Amino acid sequence: MQTGMSIDEYLKTLERFVGDPYGAQVRGHFRSLDGAGELAVLQSPSRDEYEQLCRATAIMTAAEKDRVADLTEQQIMRIAEDAQADPALLAIFLNGYVLMKNKAGNSKKEK
Repeated sequence: MQTGMSIDEYLKTLERFVGDPYGAQVRGHFRSLDGAGELAVLQSPSRDEYEQLCRATAIMTAAEKDRVADLTEQQIMRIAEDAQADPALLAIFLNGYVLMKNKAGNSKKEK
C-alpha cells in the first residue's frame, strides 16, 4: 500500500464533510438504535469524531500508517485508547481507508 493517498491525506479529505447538513440528514436516516449512524460516519463526521481521528492518526507510527491493513484488533484498540478515541470509529475509518486503497489499486490493474 505504498502508492496513492496516505492515511493523513485520506483523513484530510473527510474534513470538508465535518458537520455537513446533508451528511447529517443521511446519518439520521441510517441512524442505528443507539443513534450512532455508523454506516455514514465517513460521509459526515461530527467535529468530535474528526478530532478523535486526527488524534489517532497523529500517534500512529510510520510503520502502522504504511501497513494499516495488517493492524490487529489489539493494535487498533491500543491506538484508540492512547488517542482517547472511540475504537469503533477508528476501525470504521481504517477500514474505509483500506477499502479506498484496494479500490484504487484494482482500478489501476483494470486499465
